[in-house]
Amino acid sequence: MEQARIADAVRGLRHVFIRDMILQASIGVYPSEHQATQRVRINLDMAVEDEGGRPLSRTAVGRDDLARVVDYEAVANKARAIVASGHVQLVETLAERIAEAILIDTRIRSVRVRVEKLDIFADAASAGVEIERRGS
Repeated sequence: MEQARIADAVRGLRHVFIRDMILQASIGVYPSEHQATQRVRINLDMAVEDEGGRPLSRTAVGRDDLARVVDYEAVANKARAIVASGHVQLVETLAERIAEAILIDTRIRSVRVRVEKLDIFADAASAGVEIERRGS
């Protein structure tokens, strides 16, 4: 399944992403999953407004200044904090919480969050969910 393009010069959007963040999470509905953490992989894709919310010209690079862009370290730290905040039963709930926290930054127009449990089936690499949410 092909995903929609996120970076878009006409709409003045850039694609900011975090790939394959592996965290230990207390997650799951079964009693055994309440006893120990398990590995989850998180992928984040964000459609972020270019500086000023308008398309940049071909030659407009912008200031080399962290304050003008979405700081992906801050985004990663939000996801880490949510995972560390306590037990959650569903990967869907975890994905929604991460999306909600990311969309607090109004420059982020949309976020795609994928959460995968990595050690759930012996015969599958992972099982999980992917959601996409839009900011207001």
